[in-house]
Amino acid sequence: MPEVIINGPEGRLEGRYHHSKEPNAPIALFLHPHPQHGGTMNNKVVYTLYQNFVRRGFSCLRFNFRGVGRSQGSFARGEGELSDAATALDWMQSFNENASGCWIGGFSFGAWIAMQLLMRRPEIDGFISIAPPANMYDFTFLAPCPASGLMVTGSQDEIVPPESVAKLVDKLRQQRGIAIGHAIIDGANHFFANELDELNAIVNKYLDVALAPPGGKAANA
Repeated sequence: MPEVIINGPEGRLEGRYHHSKEPNAPIALFLHPHPQHGGTMNNKVVYTLYQNFVRRGFSCLRFNFRGVGRSQGSFARGEGELSDAATALDWMQSFNENASGCWIGGFSFGAWIAMQLLMRRPEIDGFISIAPPANMYDFTFLAPCPASGLMVTGSQDEIVPPESVAKLVDKLRQQRGIAIGHAIIDGANHFFANELDELNAIVNKYLDVALAPPGGKAANA
């Protein structure tokens, strides 16, 4: 899991990158929670997602947004962080020009940034969105949502009420041509402190279907 330094919009971005040994392996990018509330690329939820995709043969990258860890710059209200994410994806694509697919994952604030990047990059095939802060940020930019994916939240989430995520899922499911998986983990709070294994199992189940050959549409979880 080598450390990498990426030339970002405001200076260096610190990351961890796994390069798959599989030829033409798909790629996956993972975005961490809010930089001003302790979010880093080493967040346990982000790390769990990262390792799941590594085991599936993806080339994977997680990195610190500007101003976090050894990444330069300072918090930029989401606009700068979206630029960081786009730069990170560019960097990964430069080493995987023949990647067979592209996924993105994010947790909380990182999920909001990930969904914005999804709208801007048509090469992204699917997403994993953990506790997307639908009660804090405007997600109406997902009109239409360009890819299928999975949204997961906890029933006891004190920061992002599960009802707000369910409302977002219902809205997205009205679109044709995509499928939005949705899972609520009973008893889990915003940080899934004691439910990482259950979270990983839900993501596993979803990806087993979504990534199954011959590459059909992702199914509802």
